[in-house]
Amino acid sequence: MSYAIFKTGGKQYKVAEGDRIDVEKLDLEVGASATFEDVLLYSGNDGVKVGDPVVSGASITAEVVDQVRAGKVTAFKFKRRKGHQKTKGHRQPLTRLAIKAISA
Repeated sequence: MSYAIFKTGGKQYKVAEGDRIDVEKLDLEVGASATFEDVLLYSGNDGVKVGDPVVSGASITAEVVDQVRAGKVTAFKFKRRKGHQKTKGHRQPLTRLAIKAISA
């Protein structure tokens, strides 16, 4: 089974065809197609290709399934014996992708 490692949003993801992953928010509509050219590693029937820094000619095609938000992360700060505390929450926007094809 072939797989690839690609980079988007400052992070690296290992994917195979048929996988569903959440990545940093992409400005695309639901149902749109996304192509990623920053493939760092490709492994298929003909062996492993490692990029320097990217594999030339390799690409990953994915379909946008949904635009979602991650679970809430709570940041809590306090100073002891001072009666000072501060709570702040954050939900990261994400794009859910379905990997359609990996080509090298």
